[in-house]
Amino acid sequence: MMKPGTLILQVAARYLVPLQLLFSVFLLLRGHDEPGGGFIAGLVASGAFAMYLFTFGAAVTRDLMRVDPRNLIGIGLFLGMLSIFPAFFYGDPFLTAQWWDIPLPGGGEFKFSTPLIFDVGVYLTVFGSVMLMLIALTEAEEH
Repeated sequence: MMKPGTLILQVAARYLVPLQLLFSVFLLLRGHDEPGGGFIAGLVASGAFAMYLFTFGAAVTRDLMRVDPRNLIGIGLFLGMLSIFPAFFYGDPFLTAQWWDIPLPGGGEFKFSTPLIFDVGVYLTVFGSVMLMLIALTEAEEH
């Protein structure tokens, strides 16, 4: 059975996991204009949960995730495939990016796009894949 991490690691994990997840969302949202994107953001998010996994164990991490990593992989692949269809409906060539301006309260706009949909799909696929691997390895070690 895996021993829990030290007290310092337990306290650090509780504070660092939300910060890492927030940073991964930042990387995801700026990724199609500057360095970053779904892949690196998914790795940062899985790094946050990996720290939690090594600190508290597989069962606690599964409870924290609330979604099976296999489902995240499936949703991510679905979103990646879904991102190709808007170009078809607008009569543009295959995989042409489409952009929509969504007004925000206060007068701003959010530029929603098919590259963002694709990046979110990559994010979920990478995150789910890494977490599935890490949890499987940790559970095999615990038994």
